[in-house]
Amino acid sequence: MLSPTQRDLIKATIPLLETGGEALTTHFYGLMLTENEQVQPLFNQAHQASGNQARALANAVLMYARHIDRLEALGPLVGQIVNKHVALQVLPEHYPIVGHYLLRAIREVLGPEVATDEILDAWGAAYQMLADILIGAEESVYAANESAPGGWRGARAFRVADKVRESAEIVSFHLVPADGSAVVDFTPGQYIGMKLVLEGREERRNYSLSRAADGVGYRISVKQQYQGKVSNHLHNQVQVGDTLELFAPAGDFTLQVSDKPLALISAGVGITPTLPMLEQALASGRQVHFIHCARNGQVHAFRELIAEKQKQHPQLRSYTCYSEALPGDAADAEGFLSRELLEQWLPAERDLDAYFLGPKPFMAQVKQLLRDVGVPEAQSHYEFFGPAAALEA
Repeated sequence: MLSPTQRDLIKATIPLLETGGEALTTHFYGLMLTENEQVQPLFNQAHQASGNQARALANAVLMYARHIDRLEALGPLVGQIVNKHVALQVLPEHYPIVGHYLLRAIREVLGPEVATDEILDAWGAAYQMLADILIGAEESVYAANESAPGGWRGARAFRVADKVRESAEIVSFHLVPADGSAVVDFTPGQYIGMKLVLEGREERRNYSLSRAADGVGYRISVKQQYQGKVSNHLHNQVQVGDTLELFAPAGDFTLQVSDKPLALISAGVGITPTLPMLEQALASGRQVHFIHCARNGQVHAFRELIAEKQKQHPQLRSYTCYSEALPGDAADAEGFLSRELLEQWLPAERDLDAYFLGPKPFMAQVKQLLRDVGVPEAQSHYEFFGPAAALEA
């Protein structure tokens, strides 16, 4: 437990975190990922290179400091962290490593005059308090996954049963257990973790599940990223019959049960988690407005699938918007999604639930557009594919 004095010391560092938090977390990652191979697979090097991971951690540390007296005020942040950790299989033995480098970074970035022994003791106690919360929550998820029908703990071998090209950039992998037994159920919107060894180095990634649960296997749909080490390996090297190691499904960005009209709005590979959400909503008879944005028809995945769903379900309305349409492309609109288009494509009654996914700038735009057209902010939901951070809009 933190003493009152330690809480005061944590709060006293808030101005420093507001101005220099990203420098601190960048130094922290540089130290830890250079010196400790054990935790390297838990961190996506692309997110490191872009600075996204450091910014996300800086935001999380700042939020933790601001709410040190009332951790419940952190809201969904803790759940998001727990699910990301579970999908990557963060374990109790990883926490002391992270804590060691975090305290070292605080001392080296702020200097011993500011980061005194008392400050470091306070942050050490605060870190341990948070670690204990996360370890307990993560173990509950690990245990639940292990005990559920078809469940497991740790990595499990899956065979690639089929590999299907969905667009010029996206390929789907149909995965079934190598032992032929059942798989644990999941909630639409969740994702799985994957472990690979490439060029002698372990890599871990999360991929959204792009088909409703069937108890037999899973489908993920992967976009080939420019210079993406894992995505390029999956696209170019992994073939039908190969084996991949998966961790059990996780994620708290899930479709909530409701009878309100549903808007599913996506861009690019953000379409993947909306597909099982769509299946769940249509099975319940719910009215759905499915809006997808892509650069053009060549990179628009699952167009035929959505068109078929629309024929089968009269309550489904589907719309496409291409920002860089090619000759012959058939879209409902060209350019970028706008307020005018949402006014046309959403139901007149704005008491609806909206779920949106895609690149961060797209989500920031959609968040503002939904607010502009009158969708209640509490009914507007989004998820980050990479490390979580604040979404400004």
